[in-house]
Amino acid sequence: MTEQITLPPTMSAIHIATPGAPDALQATSLPLPEVKPGEVLIRVAAAGVNGPDLAQRRGHYDPPPGASPLPGLEVAGVVVASGAGSNRHRIGARVMALTNGGGYSEYVAVPEGQVLPVPYGWSFAEAASLPETWFTVTQTLVMRAGLTPGMTVLVHGASGGIGGAAIQIATLLGGKAIGVTSSPEKSAYAKSLGAIATIDRSEDIAERVLALTEGKGADRVVDLVGGDMAAVNVAASARSGHIVLISTLEGGTAQVPLRQMMAKGITMSGSTLRPQSSETKAAIAERIAFSLLLHLSLPTWVKPKISTFALEDAARAHEQMEARNHIGKLVLLTSFGRAQENLR
Repeated sequence: MTEQITLPPTMSAIHIATPGAPDALQATSLPLPEVKPGEVLIRVAAAGVNGPDLAQRRGHYDPPPGASPLPGLEVAGVVVASGAGSNRHRIGARVMALTNGGGYSEYVAVPEGQVLPVPYGWSFAEAASLPETWFTVTQTLVMRAGLTPGMTVLVHGASGGIGGAAIQIATLLGGKAIGVTSSPEKSAYAKSLGAIATIDRSEDIAERVLALTEGKGADRVVDLVGGDMAAVNVAASARSGHIVLISTLEGGTAQVPLRQMMAKGITMSGSTLRPQSSETKAAIAERIAFSLLLHLSLPTWVKPKISTFALEDAARAHEQMEARNHIGKLVLLTSFGRAQENLR
């Protein structure tokens, strides 16, 4: 590790004392992480809360070998040190990053290829809401499912972090997003992000999609639901459609109409981001930097709605996320992050 500024020997962090309920998240004091070659050390101002964090806390999503055992997959903050061979990000740079775990802490070491600059005009709290969702959607919907201009994209969970990112990315790349929501407030939020229309969960989703697309169906589907929604997605898909399975909030198994999939030539793909290699994550970051990042600094860009909690209140943030009645993203602020917010 090469230190460029004076760093404290220890840091505050949130660890999982025993897998289970939100109160399993406990504050602790730990040594700063080792910064390996090709990595940077980030002083964390804000850390996003995501579905995989909840799964890890429950004991259902173990970190890959060599990854930090602490939860937290996305952060924003300041680069304070760099390892051997790391030269992409200067000391003092405001950055956001997809981590390999360890985001719920005051410092985290991250491979430099997974680090991007904070968009102009964005706070740390706002920037921390981006990496996990934007990396996930870019990898699955853009790079794997081959989103192209003119495609219609059906987005489940349209008012959440992943759903909101899918709407904005699809719209930015020339697609037409249709969001599935569960309240008028969530519908309005999805439309503010660029959705051309929304469908309430209580409606016949496939029927509404066909009506909105003049009988064609959705070219791409972003599914966070799983379970019985799999059959609905097949019915709602266009010929040669591609269903991207990102989460299974309502069931990990499904009855799928295989003959209908065959007749329509539908592809269904699933993926998890955390186990991917650093090289793969760096390639996703490059795609974001090349195709998407500059647009986020435009004054007309609609930033995601966020709700903030102190780092030590991580359990309360998890409780709110499990209730599934929030809109946008939940973000944890360290003491450094709270001080930065007060300066704005």
